[in-house]
Amino acid sequence: MGRLQDRGSKPSKVLRERTEQVENPDLKPPLFSFEFLQSPYCVSDCTSEERSSVLSKLRQLSQLTWQQLKQQNRHALGFEIIGRPSFKVAIPQFVTADVNLLAFRAIGMAPMVGYRVGRVFHILWVDRNFTVYKH
Repeated sequence: MGRLQDRGSKPSKVLRERTEQVENPDLKPPLFSFEFLQSPYCVSDCTSEERSSVLSKLRQLSQLTWQQLKQQNRHALGFEIIGRPSFKVAIPQFVTADVNLLAFRAIGMAPMVGYRVGRVFHILWVDRNFTVYKH
C-alpha cells in the first residue's frame, strides 16, 4: 500500500497568490464579471464597434490596480459612484442598499455601471444610450 508523502506546511504558489489577493484587493487590478448583466443593457445588445470599445476599455482598466483607478479622472480611466436616486432603471434586488454603484466610461463617454466586491467589478449595465441613470 502506498503512503501519502508529507508535503510540509509550505503553501503552493497558487495558494500564496490567492492569499495575497485577499489581503488587499486595492493593490491588484480589477477582474470583470458579466454574470449579472441586465437586459437590454448587455454587450449582446451592442454593435460590434461598441463591443470592441468595451473590450478595449476592460483591457486598459485591467492594467491598473484598484488603488490607481481611484486616482484617475472619472471621465478617463477612473470611476464615479452613482447615487441610487439617480437611477432610471430598477436596481436588482440582490444589490443591497449598502453597495456602491460605480460607473466607468466604456464606449466614449457612455458608461458601464456595476458594483465591486473585492477585486471583481460586476457589470450590470452597459449604458450606451445614457438611459440607466440621470447624467
